[in-house]
Amino acid sequence: MTDILVIGAGPAGLTAALYARRGEKEVTVVEKGAFGGQMTFSPRIENYPGFETVSGTALADAMVSQVLNQGANLEPDEITRIEKIKDGFRAIGEYGVYEAKTVIIAAGAKHRQLGVEGENRFTGEGISYCAVCDGAFYKGKRVAVIGGGNSALQEAVLLSEGCEKVTLVQNLDYFTGEQKLIDTLKARPNVEFITGAVVTGLVGETELEGIRISGKDGTKVLPVDGMFVAIGLVPQNEFAANLIDLDERGYVPSGEDTATSCKGVFVAGDCRSKNIRQIATAVADGASAALAAIRYIDGM
Repeated sequence: MTDILVIGAGPAGLTAALYARRGEKEVTVVEKGAFGGQMTFSPRIENYPGFETVSGTALADAMVSQVLNQGANLEPDEITRIEKIKDGFRAIGEYGVYEAKTVIIAAGAKHRQLGVEGENRFTGEGISYCAVCDGAFYKGKRVAVIGGGNSALQEAVLLSEGCEKVTLVQNLDYFTGEQKLIDTLKARPNVEFITGAVVTGLVGETELEGIRISGKDGTKVLPVDGMFVAIGLVPQNEFAANLIDLDERGYVPSGEDTATSCKGVFVAGDCRSKNIRQIATAVADGASAALAAIRYIDGM
């Protein structure tokens, strides 16, 4: 049995592991996807202290290396359920079972889908949720980016560097991302803005050929070769729903103390209910959760 089990290896989980090891606790980190989490999909990060600019992959690699050098154990696995046992907790994964005195949930979130008919059919055949992953396939082509927050704007900036045309489609009448990103896009001649409109249909047989947009100016079909969806995230907390309380959106209700409704289970990062979700806030959560878990163990 390890001291602290961290579920998720994004910036919150990795920071929790770092602080836990500095507190001389045994730590196992379990991650079902890429070690580094969502930040590995960011081509440029310019708002993390200490770096003028850094790629998400480079920052993730540095965090992972630091945690490994501190002696944490990293396991690739997907946790499907957590149970309370006599001396702590048992987490059941697809490939293994992990027991720990405390658990820190830092499972993050996944990309939210539009919910339009045919979305799953066209995923990988014209629909993507990651410009870093798939943007190179659309060099010299026409694409649409759906969303108006920082994620959508960053996707559009990256795509505009190689695509013939990038059309941003936002359901609100304004964009909610940073003004600096908006100004960058407005200065690029191959970028078009459509606000107050939503995607209501997809056009194509085996590959995406266009998207149907409905808004204040009526309905029209926008010819595109690809569509990148960046409309937010869905928390990945289902595996713990039997053990801790979740809010109506699936996030874990928790204050700055990172405590959950179950004593001995803490939460950090994007899967926690809070107003701001940034790498810097995830790191802060991770540090707080680790220190809380250490205090819990020391008081057992």
